[in-house]
Amino acid sequence: MMGFLRRTFSRRSRPRFRAPGDEPDERGRVRAPAAPQQVTQPPATVHIPAAGGSRSTVTCRVVLLDGSDVTVELPKKAKGQDLFDQIIYHLDLVETDYFGLQFLDEDQSQHWLDVTKPIKKQIFNGPPFFFFFRVKFYSSEPNNLHEEFTRYLFVLQLRHDILSGRLKCPYDVAVELGAFCLQSELGDCDPQEHTPVLVSEFRFSPKQTEVMEADIFHKWMECRGLSPSQAEVNFLNKCKWLEMYGVDMHIVKGRDGGEYALGLTPTGILVFERSNKIGLFFWPKITRLDFKKSRLTLVVVEDDEKVSENEEMKCNQEHTFVFELSSSSTCKQLWKSAVESHAFFRLRQPARSQASRNDFTRLGSRFRFSGRTEYQATHGNRLRRASTFERRPSKRYPSRSQSMSRGNTHTHLHSCVEPVRENGPWNRTRPTLTPPPLYVQPMEPPHR
Repeated sequence: MMGFLRRTFSRRSRPRFRAPGDEPDERGRVRAPAAPQQVTQPPATVHIPAAGGSRSTVTCRVVLLDGSDVTVELPKKAKGQDLFDQIIYHLDLVETDYFGLQFLDEDQSQHWLDVTKPIKKQIFNGPPFFFFFRVKFYSSEPNNLHEEFTRYLFVLQLRHDILSGRLKCPYDVAVELGAFCLQSELGDCDPQEHTPVLVSEFRFSPKQTEVMEADIFHKWMECRGLSPSQAEVNFLNKCKWLEMYGVDMHIVKGRDGGEYALGLTPTGILVFERSNKIGLFFWPKITRLDFKKSRLTLVVVEDDEKVSENEEMKCNQEHTFVFELSSSSTCKQLWKSAVESHAFFRLRQPARSQASRNDFTRLGSRFRFSGRTEYQATHGNRLRRASTFERRPSKRYPSRSQSMSRGNTHTHLHSCVEPVRENGPWNRTRPTLTPPPLYVQPMEPPHR
């Protein structure tokens, strides 16, 4: 395995790679890949004015995980932390370390807002500046999330990941997850009141069919007696075993010019070729992580054991892997994400000292992870005795029977036009969320 990776990503070859379709513009710049999805902004429901009545302000609009949004007025020189704190205060969220604010640049590439830098120096599409509040670090063990509200937010994020195609799941798992969502939102299933038609008003899977809705309905009846909190815990315990749970994927190029994907996980960095997992670099084995322009370099230690007649010798060999990205900005974005994931999941506390030649990150940038680690988040003592919150109802769509009846009426009145398709206008009621191009579907079981 290491031999194949060395041949593929070796430092010896230094060609300039360009992803298919990434043609330079009139300024010679290569456009970054399009964002996985476009979200239609709902009308603002909450407005938070600037403190102290400051006249020089900037307007930030943040879309929350439940679909609502908040408009925040901040001083012109406010930093990312100021906006994040306002959103956290509005949500009354305690376990804040797993979340972040994301925005799209002019090329529709996604970036995380750096809380240590001024907002206006990071995002240029505005004002108003649009952000998305979402899970940044997926807990390696959701049972370690102490508060019910935090688990609820994780469920909302994972439902969005599944519906958008980012998180692939088998049919039977998708059925169970849909049943847990119904139990959490509607309570116990009453066969005299509820039917599979009710299930068709919800969206749980990008490939949702009438057969799946019937299976979800029957599985929902088996969830009788579960409270909303228990149903959400079961939901998270199912999701954590999915192959792509919490994997942050990035497209790269190898020495052979082929396209690969690097997935950042709590365990390490996964390497995919198409849908096949071909390698895993564990965080403890990565001794160096650099970037220069559009080239990312990893130095990985491999344990080689040689057994002789008299003794067993163990030595460490370092291997260097080089990956090429479409631009220097996307390379730096991947590097920063890897640094943050390594610090959050691997360390007990982030390093506070100045960078040295022996650091995990050398060259490239002086960026350092400024938040708390997962260990600090799970062993903190900032928890409340009790908290209450209101779950926002899911978006409802016309039921399958209503859609079919409208389709039949339309066909009867306009028999001279093209007949309605098999599922009628049902297909047109589905959300316009396209699967992200950065995500592939692995075929092997998860590494835990």
